[in-house]
Amino acid sequence: MRLKAMARALRWATMAAITGLGLHPALSTAADSDFEVPPAPARNTGDGPYSQLILRSATVINGTGAPAFGPADIVIEGNRIVEVMSVGAPGGAKLDPRRPKLKAGGREIDLSGHYVLPGLIDMHGHIGGKEQGVSAEYVYKLWMGHGITTIRDPGCGNGVEWCASETRRSERNEIVAPRIFPFAFLRPDKPLTTPEQGRQWVRDIKAKGAVGMKCFGYRPEVLQAMFDELKKQGMRSACHHAQLDVRRVNVLTTARWGLTTMEHWYGLPEALFDDRTVQDYPPAYNYNNEQDRFGQAGRLWRQAAKPGSDKYESVIKELIGLDFTLDPTFTIYLASRDLMRARRADWHDQYTLPQLWDFYTPNRDNHGSFFFDWGSEDEIAWRENYRLWMAFVNDYKNRGGRVTVGSDSGFIYQLYGFGTIQELELLREAGFHPLEVLRSATLNGAQALGADDRLGSIEPGKLADLAILDENPVANFKVMYGTGHVQLGDDGRTHRVGGVKYTIKDGIVYDARRLLNDVRTMVADEKRKRGITQLEQP
Repeated sequence: MRLKAMARALRWATMAAITGLGLHPALSTAADSDFEVPPAPARNTGDGPYSQLILRSATVINGTGAPAFGPADIVIEGNRIVEVMSVGAPGGAKLDPRRPKLKAGGREIDLSGHYVLPGLIDMHGHIGGKEQGVSAEYVYKLWMGHGITTIRDPGCGNGVEWCASETRRSERNEIVAPRIFPFAFLRPDKPLTTPEQGRQWVRDIKAKGAVGMKCFGYRPEVLQAMFDELKKQGMRSACHHAQLDVRRVNVLTTARWGLTTMEHWYGLPEALFDDRTVQDYPPAYNYNNEQDRFGQAGRLWRQAAKPGSDKYESVIKELIGLDFTLDPTFTIYLASRDLMRARRADWHDQYTLPQLWDFYTPNRDNHGSFFFDWGSEDEIAWRENYRLWMAFVNDYKNRGGRVTVGSDSGFIYQLYGFGTIQELELLREAGFHPLEVLRSATLNGAQALGADDRLGSIEPGKLADLAILDENPVANFKVMYGTGHVQLGDDGRTHRVGGVKYTIKDGIVYDARRLLNDVRTMVADEKRKRGITQLEQP
């Protein structure tokens, strides 16, 4: 197995050198696994949609950046919101006599003391994969259990046709799953050497059901033609500007060509270089050694132009002028600045499958498992990297730029669903107001997907995709974790409160806690099969 993986890695490295394809080390192992990700089973839970569903007396956080208001009634007919009406004052004795009336055959849910926000949109959601050995059902239920009703799969690692099929099944609500926007990863069967070959590849992925493309980089003349073709086809794009191609094509280059969103931060510091043209790589650096790759990535932002400099100002202004979207995915690198904390997160024991834990554990063959000898100097460098990176993202938002929420979970000790909520906390750390965070997680994501006519906010005419909590997320994002938030009660004991209570997608009401209980059962069953009593910490 090790020889097969090495041989495959060598083939991809050769292709990268010839074509300019950014090598992702995970590609060296994925095809060697015997595991095939099964499609999600048929839906066996969720109530509705209803001819009429009224959510009564809720506190509404509508996703536009507006402050919460309530009590309010939200009226849903089928899968659409038809009315949102304030019906009184908090704690008041009078309710508006004109409040919506329940029709025959309808259902109402009393949400007094509850908070309703748009379903979350995760712009970087991989649906498991061969490498991790986890099922789509496991991933979907973790997402839906956290109020995530839409995801963009940037790469369709299980195959474009597979991803497109799951997209259609989710649209028909045949499965318990968020809405899926499938983006095909630029990994052609044969190298693309001419612009027309690149254009044809774009047309081919559209025919297979993709609505966009993700790349790590490519030969500039081919990639430029592909972005042009994507625009002609009404498709969108994402790019992780990998180090193997970022010298020729950075964020400014691709944004000018029509790239719609950038992933992580790669390519952005390089666009901000003003005293160098390449990253300060140590002499022994090898991109395929992931501790080299990620260790030096954590030292990159300090090489970029400083805020307020001419270079900084010109880059940020141009990107905002191009209506360019940043999808930072702060959460996926969190272990780099505090490995112990990420490894000991509350949710691992009950929600992380053993095979996923094995994938996380330091290993030279698994992507993101790069903690071969991760020490204090690496973590300190990454903390400074975060400070500079977060400052740019916050500045970009303050200047009018669009920032979205993405998690990239399934790698580096980050778990689906939980990682998305952690991203909310990290945007807050970056300086976003909680309402700005929630806008990034809802309406901004819908705008970046070109779907804000139907998703991303609680307004009449939009699809009924909602998350409902009995604690206030604006006051504390920790109440959105499936494991809840620990409080000391009046009885002198600690209690866990919060977690999403209901997730509504397309007007169908799901018990979010039941979905997470299903996940706990999956994990417990798998541990039982393997004779595991607890996850082993390396």
